[in-house]
Amino acid sequence: MAAMSHSANQDFLEFVLDQLSGLRRVTSRPMFGCIGLYSGDDFFAIIDEGRLFFCTDETTRTRYRSAGMSTFQALPSYYEVPVDVLEDDASLCAWAREAVDVHRRKPRSRGKKPHAAR
Repeated sequence: MAAMSHSANQDFLEFVLDQLSGLRRVTSRPMFGCIGLYSGDDFFAIIDEGRLFFCTDETTRTRYRSAGMSTFQALPSYYEVPVDVLEDDASLCAWAREAVDVHRRKPRSRGKKPHAAR
């Protein structure tokens, strides 16, 4: 698949941000050739080549798999959002809130000491 042009990526980002206008404090940052989406400090989504991926866990990924969606290769806990959800702003915001909650539940590795082996 050919890489999307910068303007196509920017257009898709603008579309996604518009669809997510019901979610507070959504920002974007360049990230390793793609775009990371944040709600406040919570990294909950990735945009790559015109596709949107949300953070999932064992409680949420079944819905993505049932829709036949694939993972983001570099971060397999992120699944592509189905087009019908992407096109419905209310559904997209609901799925995005769920992705933010999933990210917040993830254990933080920074500052944690490894458990002693015994």
